[in-house]
Amino acid sequence: MVDLGLSSATELAAAIKGRELSSLELLDHYLERVEQLNPALNALVTFDLGRAREAAGAADARTMAGGKLPPLHGLPCSIKDAIATEGVRTTGGAVELTDNVPAQDASVVRRVRDAGAVVFAKSNLPQWSADMQAFNELFGTTNNPWDLARTPGGSSGGAAAAVSAGLSAFDIGTDIGGSIRGPAHFSGICGHKPSFGVVPALGYIDHQTAGSTEPDVNVLGPLARSVSDLKLLFDVIAGPTEDRAPGWRLELPPPRSRRLADYRIGAWLDDPSCPVSSPVATILDQAVRAVEGEGVSVDRNARPGISFDVVHDVGLPLISAATSPGRSEEEMERFRQIVLDPAGASEALLMRARASATFHRDWLLLTEERERIRRIWAEFFTTVDILLCPVIIVPAFEHQQAGTLYTRSLHVDGQQRPYVDLILWTSLIGMAYLPSTVVPVGWTDDGLPVGIQVVGPFLGDRSTLTVAGHLERLLGGYRVPPMAQLST
Repeated sequence: MVDLGLSSATELAAAIKGRELSSLELLDHYLERVEQLNPALNALVTFDLGRAREAAGAADARTMAGGKLPPLHGLPCSIKDAIATEGVRTTGGAVELTDNVPAQDASVVRRVRDAGAVVFAKSNLPQWSADMQAFNELFGTTNNPWDLARTPGGSSGGAAAAVSAGLSAFDIGTDIGGSIRGPAHFSGICGHKPSFGVVPALGYIDHQTAGSTEPDVNVLGPLARSVSDLKLLFDVIAGPTEDRAPGWRLELPPPRSRRLADYRIGAWLDDPSCPVSSPVATILDQAVRAVEGEGVSVDRNARPGISFDVVHDVGLPLISAATSPGRSEEEMERFRQIVLDPAGASEALLMRARASATFHRDWLLLTEERERIRRIWAEFFTTVDILLCPVIIVPAFEHQQAGTLYTRSLHVDGQQRPYVDLILWTSLIGMAYLPSTVVPVGWTDDGLPVGIQVVGPFLGDRSTLTVAGHLERLLGGYRVPPMAQLST
């Protein structure tokens, strides 16, 4: 039972269906791990244990009754605290929603429950999911299971830490600028950012009145310990919103091939506009060499016909505009003043101010430019099937909570870099609505995980997941953090 919680969700689901394990036993095992590990990690922050035990007991009764069982039958899981969960406090990490208890589940939570999962906890995040770390006034700081002095990433940082340390079978997170992909990279797990619009984003809480609309760019997706888990979960949560379901069906293209050798693969591993750190560069190069060692020719010069800088000109402004409802009236007024008098404002702060206070006409023109960029990506993917690229320029960094998103910086290879550089590679992909699967491909000399983005064409999710599975096979995938290896 010691390592049970570290198994993949796919393996655990099979054990429950095969009557080798009960859902109640697995729930109790996770709660034992939570009791031992969560005080140091602070990954899970709100629990729903009474109803979870009832659901697990009902799952066990259904197992004994025989018959066909749903795909996530009996699996205890956590859900990011930015996703509405019926009857369970859901705060978005904001004091304004300290006592918020949704009356209904977000679409993805309903689908997870309908597929048999047992939701027992909510995972930590930054306020309104608006940071690359996971800390807030309500619940404090989440730590990385590979090094407690470091962040597990944000905004789905509690989700990634919980999955990495074996506190939950899986988690559902959100991603607008890398909030699934960054934490997967920092915490040494797998994550999938679906193509935009493939998974309903209704019920996402990023400001006080949120939940009834789907924000631009943002997607919801799974975090897990294996690519097979990502595939399982993606099939459960993908599909049209409930109001469209009577007339719409989702039929994504199958993977180009099951064989890695059949894929035309490109690698964009670095760029002068956003250089990656030496440790990350070394591991990404080794990952590509492993692919080449399988007899696959990887085009390291493959590039879409756009400059990396479109992420500054188009991507970040669109993301900032999409997240602007979470800003307070005081912050919005400050932004308006900065737009009127930008003297002394940093480039990052000025961009955020202009994007937040933009006229609707300007936003529409930005979306036109995005569509032009998306067409360029689509043309690129007529000659390349998969693009491999960095997730984040550095491995997990030490907690840094002083200052703001606009004033923080990182020490990278002897240079100070703006904090916003953390989301450039992920935003470059997300702004174009592309799918991206992250899988761990190596560990630095000081024991920190590094992931890689496996990017495909819009709606090419099944191909990115398939190639990510090959990388997992070649390079080992998820490893158990030393602190999570409990002894009896």
